Amino acid sequence: MNELEIPIRAAREVAMAHGVMPDRCEILQNGSTLVLRLGDSLVARVIRDVDGPRQGSEWFVRENAVAQYLARQGAPVIPMHPELPPGPHVHLGHTLNFWQFVCVTDEEPAPRAIGQTLFQCHDMLRGFDGELPELAILTESLALLDTLEEGGHFSRATIELLHERLDSSTNALAAFPFQPLHGDAHPGNLLNTTIGLLWTDWEDTFLGPVEWDLASIIWNARILDENNAHADGILDAYVEAGGEIDFDALHHSMIARAAVMSAWYPILYPEPNEVRQAKLARRLEWLEEMG
Repeated sequence: MNELEIPIRAAREVAMAHGVMPDRCEILQNGSTLVLRLGDSLVARVIRDVDGPRQGSEWFVRENAVAQYLARQGAPVIPMHPELPPGPHVHLGHTLNFWQFVCVTDEEPAPRAIGQTLFQCHDMLRGFDGELPELAILTESLALLDTLEEGGHFSRATIELLHERLDSSTNALAAFPFQPLHGDAHPGNLLNTTIGLLWTDWEDTFLGPVEWDLASIIWNARILDENNAHADGILDAYVEAGGEIDFDALHHSMIARAAVMSAWYPILYPEPNEVRQAKLARRLEWLEEMG
């Protein structure tokens, strides 16, 4: 049996159970989350890794609540599908939800537009009063390190490095103002569509300093690509749009982001190619330099 057969079947059967008949099955993304286009306007996101570190459906519960709230406010986000209950749905062992399809362009988002749309989301998120955890991905990553050490994914020295950087940055960030965030605001979660830039994938939403999201969107440009002009353009646009940045909080967020992404590498990329191995090595090298 093809490993995608059951999650695809789960998405199709849930849609049909609610009166929406899929007329295609186009795979848009195939990773720990499977993204399927099932119709002209219908997209399903299905958790494939049912045995992974994230169990249950609370992640999608928070994602649904935040995404629906932002869409009602007119924020630049991909809306959930209007003809299906928001869920999250659980079927055949897989958790899933449904979104509207948007047409993505090949044009790279401009730094100015990235900063502006992120501020728009942050500004509107201040009114969200749903329950969210604090610094969730940081505390989750700290707990993940024990599993990684037991599985032999990293050396003891690397585990100690990641633990120290995560622990110190988490403590430092706790001193700054918190508000609802995207939580995983990297470039892959911002789509340039025919109707403008739209943010997606809100399952990591949590309470924390806005600088966490800013660090997430500029880290690769600043450290891996050494494209400071791109990173500065995002930060400048965020401030011009009305945002405020505490650069001490941004510094701690950059360290935390690098440590978080390093900790999750064996989960996200169990068989990394040479490019991904080099990126991980650069992250760890940079974290060493931050000592």
